[in-house]
Amino acid sequence: MSPSRSPFSGSRVVALRTLAGRGHAHVAARPLHAVVYAAVAGLLCGPRAPGVAVLFAVVLLGAGAWGPAATLLRRRRASVDGGPASGTAPEIRPAPALPVVLALALLLGAVVGDARVASLEHSRLAPELGRTVSERLVVQEAPRRSRFGGWSVIARLRGEPVLLRVGGEVDRPPPVGSIVRAEGRLRPPGDFAAVRGAHAELRAANVVVEGRRGGVAGALDATRARAETALDRGLGPAAAGLLRGMVLGQDDALPEDTRDEFRAAGLSHLVAASGTNVVLLAALAMVLGTALGLGLSGRLWLVLALIAIYVPLAGGGASIQRAGIMGAAAVAAGLVGRPGSRWYALGLAALVTLTLDPRAAEDPGWQLSFVAVVSLLVLAPGWRAALVRRGLPAALAEVTAMTAAATVATAPVVAAHFGQASLVGIPANVLAAPAVAPVMWLGVVAAALGQLLALGGPAGAVIGVVVDGLDAACGFPLGYLLWVGSTAAALPGAVVQTGPLVVCATAAVLVLMTASPRARRAAAPAALLAAAGWVALAAPASAPASAPAGFRVTFLDVGQGDATLVQDGERAVLVDAGLPDAGILELLERAGVERLDLFVATHASADHEGGAAAVVGGLPVAAVLSGLDGASTPGGDAMAAAAAARGIRVLPARAGQLLVLGHLRIRVLWPRPAPVASHVGADPNERAVVLEVEARGVRTLLTADAESVVLAQLALRPVDVMKVSHHGSADPGLPAVLRRLRPRVAGIEVGEGNSYGHPAPSTLDALTAVPVVVRTDRDGSVRLDLTESGRWEVRAHA
Repeated sequence: MSPSRSPFSGSRVVALRTLAGRGHAHVAARPLHAVVYAAVAGLLCGPRAPGVAVLFAVVLLGAGAWGPAATLLRRRRASVDGGPASGTAPEIRPAPALPVVLALALLLGAVVGDARVASLEHSRLAPELGRTVSERLVVQEAPRRSRFGGWSVIARLRGEPVLLRVGGEVDRPPPVGSIVRAEGRLRPPGDFAAVRGAHAELRAANVVVEGRRGGVAGALDATRARAETALDRGLGPAAAGLLRGMVLGQDDALPEDTRDEFRAAGLSHLVAASGTNVVLLAALAMVLGTALGLGLSGRLWLVLALIAIYVPLAGGGASIQRAGIMGAAAVAAGLVGRPGSRWYALGLAALVTLTLDPRAAEDPGWQLSFVAVVSLLVLAPGWRAALVRRGLPAALAEVTAMTAAATVATAPVVAAHFGQASLVGIPANVLAAPAVAPVMWLGVVAAALGQLLALGGPAGAVIGVVVDGLDAACGFPLGYLLWVGSTAAALPGAVVQTGPLVVCATAAVLVLMTASPRARRAAAPAALLAAAGWVALAAPASAPASAPAGFRVTFLDVGQGDATLVQDGERAVLVDAGLPDAGILELLERAGVERLDLFVATHASADHEGGAAAVVGGLPVAAVLSGLDGASTPGGDAMAAAAAARGIRVLPARAGQLLVLGHLRIRVLWPRPAPVASHVGADPNERAVVLEVEARGVRTLLTADAESVVLAQLALRPVDVMKVSHHGSADPGLPAVLRRLRPRVAGIEVGEGNSYGHPAPSTLDALTAVPVVVRTDRDGSVRLDLTESGRWEVRAHA
């Protein structure tokens, strides 16, 4: 074969050889980097997709064997084409050891990751799931309030993490480290709880604080509490919450409306302790060390000590863990007199955080943190240079490039988790940048001095005056940041609802077009992590639930609220969605629902329409039937905004409407049309939508909160299944209604341990006439399947 006809000859082989050689040379020049990233890829794959880890290991071994084989082929081809004599034995170099080491590191990471997850998920609570317990728990984090009352928090029960949900209004949830007693039913963890590492969920009506934990953790709690007190002095709720968020990473202290504004403006990262906090803390420590007369080593040791204290003080979340490890690695390199490598520090941070908990990769905070750092290493330098060449001042170019790079790179992650993207994030962050460092530095000093406020006497009074002055000085940049957030969020089109695929494609094009070749080569060790991580995280943990073959009614356990799912084959209708934090999307996923033909919001009550925005914004919904009667509520307004953003038609519910969806025939029995003025200020329960659903020869009555005062006016027919009105509240007319309906199954959607006394004893007495009565507080979500023989198959999932 002549050289001109060989597919491996000419410019093509030169180009391919050059490209492969550069990538291999870059990895070979940094073998420790590559080994760390291979182990990280294994930690990602092992618990989720072990087959992917094996596949990548085989690819690595094949790559190691390809070099000698390619050399042999080239020598033989050269001999045939007139090169060295054919009798000359070609020299075969031994296979390089690096691919073998990488394969072993990847497999070891997979084994460790799988074993670590098994250890973390092992629970002695499993036999008690479904039982009512009264236990002491230790609060592990700052509780997060719900907009509609109650709060939730990760707590330790017998040494195991559980998600504690508490209903009702409270003046102040217990702080971190509190020992509380709670009584409620232990339930299997939902997706939200499982991602946070909880082994169970415990819902309680109330908790009693019995004390505080001790030891090192207790000392840290006390330090954090004194810092919080110092940061709260003399500032309004929004400014104090923002200051605590920026210094201690406590976004729960921020008022809900301010948090929404910051999210819309792309400024949420300011209230999550991250790399910026560590960098600014290190800079402050270096200045302090210089003032104390410390040498370089002394200043670096001071920085290392402060990082070790600050990371757990700021909550120890994924972002601050990553930043702390990277900062500590850089300081350690300085102490031993070696240049630091940001790529190595990033890989080390991923290795440590995933070894501690491989499930951390599923946390949006972990993903956002690492993606943001990669963007700063790959994109920001080239963008900064381009802006400087175009005449932008160096400082402004630096801020703009870093902000734009982080925003573009994290947009796909934000879209994947939250279904939206901020269009004002880049300018808002550029405007906010000058105020960040002053707030952080002043706040850190105030928090440090706050540890001495308890001294009392003249010294304590002087320290108090200094702390007040620092907080007052923080007030100016804090007010500016609050103005930037509110102004940016109020701009038209500040936030768009978008799909992750569109954002991913846009971000990928920008990266490929603007990242420098040097930056792309520097990212080569992370390519294995990215590829393996993407495949592993995309791999389904279990087979999804399937739609029913026939007719099914499910009373969903959303606590003290309503949510009823009606399915017939692929058709699905959801009536109400519970409170915002009830996890309605998770429940629908468990039921195999991928889209809704209809969503019904029965009336303006938070325990019915609170989760409506999550449903309309998170699932394909063909239409919405609204019984809100023009009332303005947080949940209803959010639902309307989500529907408008996605172009979903919203129909007002009126008696006489008939909707036909396949075999489903849905009749609206109530409310009757009436002028809005006639029911302004009236009880919304008395205008709640009442539906009769008929399919395959059976009927179901869904009454929402409409009681006998409404039902007595309607032309009711006997039904097979009924949802008991208003969570089973006392209703004197219920026996008469039951005599007309003659249901075979009655379902009460009610929260365990609720403060209303639901279901009422009189209601339970009346329901003794019904053959089967199910309750979500006792039985969890209850599924009713109509069998081919016309019988109802009842399954409870406590």
